[in-house]
Amino acid sequence: MKRLLKHIIFMYSGQEKRTTFPLNSHEKYRKSGLTESEANAIRVKIQIAFEEDRIYRNNTISLDDLSEHIQENRYKVSQVINTYFAKNFYSCLNDYRIEEAKYLLVSDPSLSVKAIMYEVGFNSKNSFYCAFKKLTGFSPNGYRTAATLKVPQNEIQMA
Repeated sequence: MKRLLKHIIFMYSGQEKRTTFPLNSHEKYRKSGLTESEANAIRVKIQIAFEEDRIYRNNTISLDDLSEHIQENRYKVSQVINTYFAKNFYSCLNDYRIEEAKYLLVSDPSLSVKAIMYEVGFNSKNSFYCAFKKLTGFSPNGYRTAATLKVPQNEIQMA
């Protein structure tokens, strides 16, 4: 699990896809009043919520729940996710879920794909498979097989 968290931290700590626009340049955020220092503080809280608290495992988590968890305004949280992570809340959520699913598929072959799906916070097999394939280029079973056969990591990480 520590290896997974180090991988997630590497992926998201300072490695976010930041937009090339200044913080308030998006038309919809022009009047938000969110300062860069406030945005950075919220970004750190979001990362802690995902990486340490692993709130993505809650299968009913919503933007409101995340906002309440980190005690910040939902609109500011949404703005920070959209601006600093260059994705929406649900895409960000799925990224964390799929990263843990990848780790579990390889580290514990005795776990079924369905068990892993529930463990990382998905409710639906279809949404899990779609998100997994979108991010990795493989089905969960295909990913497990490729990792077991020691396919080079750059070929497994197609996404």
